[in-house]
Amino acid sequence: MLNYTLGKGEFENWIISETAFSPDKLGKCESIMYLGNGYMGLRSATEEPYLKEVRNLFVNGTFNKFSEMEVSELPNLADITRIDIRVDGERFSLEFGETKDYIRQLNLKTAELTRSFTWTSPKGKLLRFTFRRFVSLDHLHLIGMKMEVESLNATVQISFDSGINAQMTNSGTQHFHEGEKRIFDKRFIQLLQKTIESNIDVVINTAHRVTVNGMETKEPTMTIDRRKVWQTYQVELNPNDKLTMEKLTTVYTSRDKEFDHEDVQLETLRETSLQALRDSFSKGYDALFQRHVNTWKRKVWDYYKLRINSKDGYDQLALRFALYHLTVMTPAHDERMGIGAKALSGEGYKGHSFWDTEIFILPFFTFSNPKVARSLLKYRYLGLEGARKKAIENGYVGAMYPWEQAWPSDGEVTPVWGAVDIVTGKQTKIWSGFIEQHISADIAFAVYQYYLVTGDEDFLDRYGYEMIFETARFWASRLEWNEEKQEYHINDVIGPDEYKEHVNNNAFTNFMAAFNMKLAVRLYERLIENNPKRIEQLNEKIQVNQAYPMWKEKLEKIYLPQPRKEDAIIPQDDMYLQLQNIDLSKYKNSAKVGTLFEDYNLEQVNRIQVTKQADVVILLYLLEQVDAIFSNDVKEKNFHYYEPRTLHDSSLSLSTHAIIANDIGDKDLAYSLFRKATEIDLGPFMHSSDHGVHAASIGGIWQTAIFGFAGIRLKNGRLQINPKLPDQWQDIQFTMQWQGQPVTIYANHEKLIVKAERQEKLSFDVFGKEYVCTDVVDIPLQP
Repeated sequence: MLNYTLGKGEFENWIISETAFSPDKLGKCESIMYLGNGYMGLRSATEEPYLKEVRNLFVNGTFNKFSEMEVSELPNLADITRIDIRVDGERFSLEFGETKDYIRQLNLKTAELTRSFTWTSPKGKLLRFTFRRFVSLDHLHLIGMKMEVESLNATVQISFDSGINAQMTNSGTQHFHEGEKRIFDKRFIQLLQKTIESNIDVVINTAHRVTVNGMETKEPTMTIDRRKVWQTYQVELNPNDKLTMEKLTTVYTSRDKEFDHEDVQLETLRETSLQALRDSFSKGYDALFQRHVNTWKRKVWDYYKLRINSKDGYDQLALRFALYHLTVMTPAHDERMGIGAKALSGEGYKGHSFWDTEIFILPFFTFSNPKVARSLLKYRYLGLEGARKKAIENGYVGAMYPWEQAWPSDGEVTPVWGAVDIVTGKQTKIWSGFIEQHISADIAFAVYQYYLVTGDEDFLDRYGYEMIFETARFWASRLEWNEEKQEYHINDVIGPDEYKEHVNNNAFTNFMAAFNMKLAVRLYERLIENNPKRIEQLNEKIQVNQAYPMWKEKLEKIYLPQPRKEDAIIPQDDMYLQLQNIDLSKYKNSAKVGTLFEDYNLEQVNRIQVTKQADVVILLYLLEQVDAIFSNDVKEKNFHYYEPRTLHDSSLSLSTHAIIANDIGDKDLAYSLFRKATEIDLGPFMHSSDHGVHAASIGGIWQTAIFGFAGIRLKNGRLQINPKLPDQWQDIQFTMQWQGQPVTIYANHEKLIVKAERQEKLSFDVFGKEYVCTDVVDIPLQP
């Protein structure tokens, strides 16, 4: 059972709590309470093992492909969290004996996982257990663990095994060769792994300090076995004695920037990582943890300064949950790495990056931490190699971005086969890697949005122009001429609505492709006028002079579905509005996603007016930021047409609908959708996050608050601030970045206060009126 009200004092609305243990419902808390720092992610499995547990330790960017029959994925590194505890010679488990006062908590403020309970053994021994754990934001390679066991009523024998266990797989797939194992000075354990295809070396070191009542115990028994090395400690506790174990671990890989060079030897990696552990060990858990807490305060909580006053404190906690996970999922340290759809919290989607990053996660960094946004976009620039390869393989030119991207040069890594077809019993083919192509335009959109918000000319010059031109070249080669209608179509695609496969002229895809080419034309003409030398350089590389007239010619004739005259509805694709309508209430009201497929297979769903996630609705939301071509009336009518047909079976969907609902004045629906978006991971359904958190939805929580309720929006290159807070919120305050300057925003129902923190000129619009300030402006809001 989850509880969000146990934080008190300085920790009010900071604590996510699990107040009852269930061995059948482990996955959710393992995921939503996972620890990380962008370099690595550690799933929060309990120390003692259970049948349905999933132990994961991932290091970003260490992709490996087990065989040609499988796709590249983030490999599950050796586990350091498991501790096999015995009480009076019997295995300790919460499935035996009696447990009281159980509580497991993730403190978002300190980024520490704790677990405590009182346990009576089958023999009547009463013990108090406390576990603590953190993954350091101060030292990216460091994991800290601490265990305390106190005997409360009797003499008891405690023994436990702890070390490094490399007998781990990704759902059965073993990604590593077995490497050397060693224990130095009877304390410092070192285990080596090497990925079998990508040849990445991993060095894991761990060390224990075990005391009873502050006095260190005798030396442990040391054991080395196949893919495993550990130490066994045995102590006797009398009543009121306390056993304390500190376990510190360092993780390094040859993919780390400082070691990813041909002249770096494995021995250097081993020595560096072991010395880092020795240095950390001399400081101890508490000192290292405090440095970690201070870094979180400086880099996250004091930097973003996001605060709301709500009638329900859960709303504030949900936004802090979003900021926490946006921090731990993001490889801010390395532009060669992206964000997985399940972040670093589980094996779902194999650590691959989707359009989720550019459309749902990147905006947080673009508006709040542009340095990180630039790094994430650089990852996509490096991915041009794989995108060009995919374009060539499909008979096109330019950059056709993979639907799923792993290491930038890997190209397309979407699996070919997926879940069962309930009619045929066969595996369903995953067509997204073949025909869901809008991601190329989504990336171009993200580059342009980043540029407009930051004014980062250097990024545009070094990387952005090439990305936009190459994706535009792809679209120009992708268009198909329809002789009968004398226009260009885009046939046989999947749009954002993945319940519609092999459709023609998906509105989102067509409009975004046109945006991509239109942007390329605009930037080409700008370069011709202001920097013709850069055009010459790009032309040598990607024939941009030849592409420019093609973009202009095809833009004039591309088919862009327009609102119908009778009802202003934009057809999602050529056939959607002619499909069968059915009663969707059963599926809309289901606590689980995907229940539609308990009654229909995908071929049947393809013939029904049902949508997985925002498609036309998100198109309207994105396009108005760069090219306001549709009226508010069109936005409202399309929202009310498509939302009842949308099951929100993708976690990406609710936040977009919440933002648009707020735009069109339906504040109650907007708030309801916001709450539903937060409950994708934080809600009471205990299997919603078994395979990992929903990274895009977490970005969407922030977007709903900032782009929706606070009204921050990019519109035709200008900053727009139109606050429309829900009735449940008294006010909101946060710091964002605009054109290189921190800007603090405060809004309630009566006024808006905008502060230019560097006292540089700031221009913005509020409900159609232009404001310019160089300090603070206090603007009354009309009721």
